[in-house]
Amino acid sequence: MGPLIRIIHYARKNKLKSGLAVSLVTLTIGTPVYVYNARIDPYIVATAFARTGRAAKTVISSAAYFQYHTWGWDKTDPEYDRYMSPVHKSIAESLCDMCAKNGGLFIKIGQHLGSLEYLLPKEYTNAFKVLHDKAPVSSLESVKKVIKAELGSSLDEIFSSFDVEPLGSASLAQVHRAVLKDGNREVAVKVQHSTVREHSKVDTVTIEFLTKAIDKLFPDFEFNWLIETIKRNLPKELDFVQEGQNAEHLSRLFVDIDFLKVPRIYWDYTNRRVLTMEYCKGGKVDDVKYMKEHGIDINIVLSHLSKIFSQMIFTRGYIHCDPHPGNVLVQKIGFKTTIILLDHGLYQDLTDEFRIAYCKLWQGLLSGDKEIIKKQAEKLGVEQHYGLFACMVASRTWEDITEVGMADHKKTLDVERLQTEAVRQIPQISQVLNFIPRQLLLILKTNDLLRGIEMTLLQRNTQGVGTFLNMARYCLLALFTHRLNKSTTFYNSFFIYYFYTLSLIRLKFYKLVYNISLTRVGQGLKRILPANVSI
Repeated sequence: MGPLIRIIHYARKNKLKSGLAVSLVTLTIGTPVYVYNARIDPYIVATAFARTGRAAKTVISSAAYFQYHTWGWDKTDPEYDRYMSPVHKSIAESLCDMCAKNGGLFIKIGQHLGSLEYLLPKEYTNAFKVLHDKAPVSSLESVKKVIKAELGSSLDEIFSSFDVEPLGSASLAQVHRAVLKDGNREVAVKVQHSTVREHSKVDTVTIEFLTKAIDKLFPDFEFNWLIETIKRNLPKELDFVQEGQNAEHLSRLFVDIDFLKVPRIYWDYTNRRVLTMEYCKGGKVDDVKYMKEHGIDINIVLSHLSKIFSQMIFTRGYIHCDPHPGNVLVQKIGFKTTIILLDHGLYQDLTDEFRIAYCKLWQGLLSGDKEIIKKQAEKLGVEQHYGLFACMVASRTWEDITEVGMADHKKTLDVERLQTEAVRQIPQISQVLNFIPRQLLLILKTNDLLRGIEMTLLQRNTQGVGTFLNMARYCLLALFTHRLNKSTTFYNSFFIYYFYTLSLIRLKFYKLVYNISLTRVGQGLKRILPANVSI
């Protein structure tokens, strides 16, 4: 019996056939009708049938295929993971192929899912990662038309030179190196793909149809969080004026951090679909070869990254939400190593209430305190699956978190184990993502991207102790500032300051012990001391 026949047989037995057919027909016909009524360009209308039909067929049949193969299985069975791996691989390849063919927003969603390395099975993250190399490239003629339409002058009137080949291309735009006639300044010009805005309207409707259809047909899967995230964030990412303002806001907010560089925006040559900024030289933050060739210390890079993003999350409440390696460059001038942040289209503002609750959650994760974790998870909207939620935030197993605490530098990340657990808990993970505050969805993505960078640089399944020390430091600072602001007496303020100082001393001592453990003296002591004494 072929796969399609088996799926239909399964659908009949579970009364899904009519729902599947209705969903496919409604989506394939309904979306183009919406496109026509919205008076969208005829070219977009012509492609709407193919794009929506391809998406509907792939997503709904993949969901049915998954349900068929899990039907009757006990997920605790030792053979379950081995049996399901080729099933996941087949589904992941089908979805990835569909995203690549549809392009635009579908590629962006695939890239987003590919970054969730500790939330999704490896078959999916490995498949979706290739989408970073499959972004569309607009022709030079198309680029010229967008520049003329947005800036009111031709490309040749604005630039004395303009590289034909883009420096890089993404799902929404591509970047070219150029030189302005005005002042002979070297710039990077980000130009939106000419049809991406209209395609995105169609894609959003398509994906909304799909999430609702899957929700009805397969109640175990809850993907409302995905469409909500898209609808909220896509307009921001398509507005390059907003991106320029975000970049300038970050630059002002981190003016005291001398190892962070944000490219200057040239507003005379920036509009809704064209962004002209200072050109900054550097290598990708995960390019180990580049760092070795330029004498850049990987540990300094990791320290700078953890300080920047720990402050964004814990103390400043303003987070860059797409720090994949293409958007984070590193350069060394003299003895100074600098992090360059690009692509400021998507930021998350954190409310003070959320930020403090998140700080307290991390306090519980770092110490392994179950009660703190449970209490703060409930404050963040997660009650039923607070343990799973903690694992998603920390990218550690529940045993690792509660038995030794996350600050144990000797405990390595068991990526295989995490992804095996993800296979078994996909419905529960989707439920957690549906419940948590929308502020937290982008933080999870940011955390996973940063962990991926760190794993690549360290070339092992562990996280540097410096990362945890920096996180703990800024987490403590945020809680100290919060409690001090709420204090009404000198007595309370004194003790708040006392315990904060004591905690900082403990962190510095911990760092000192760790640094000693890396020296020859530390290695010698490890051989001499009894096994139950650690250094």
